[in-house]
Amino acid sequence: MKNNFKTIALVALTLLIIITGFAFRPNPEQARYEYKQFSTIESVVAGGLGRSRILTTDMNGQLIEKDLKNFYSMVGINFGNIADNDNAIVERINQYSNDGWELVSVATGSHSQISNGSSSGGIFITRYLFRRAK
Repeated sequence: MKNNFKTIALVALTLLIIITGFAFRPNPEQARYEYKQFSTIESVVAGGLGRSRILTTDMNGQLIEKDLKNFYSMVGINFGNIADNDNAIVERINQYSNDGWELVSVATGSHSQISNGSSSGGIFITRYLFRRAK
């Protein structure tokens, strides 16, 4: 009976030491990130009269604009313009990626302009959020 008590006491003490060790271990440090975002605004105003841009704010708070082409030309949807815009956007994403930024979120939205019961155009806006470890 004494041997069983000693064995049980030894197992209980070992478990207590293990549990106590886990209770007082330091928490792993949370990763800290800095964030960067750019937005694209693509116009769907007929006739190519809209303004399409890539918008970025630099570290000094200054707005940086890069022109994009409008979805529509005088004859309708211009697929060449859409392809050019895609290339410009992917180029920006690749640039950020090469600088150590990770794309973590893409959010899209649209706004249409309606007057007198007919659509007179609108915009597509897309926001690209990046992060990298500090």
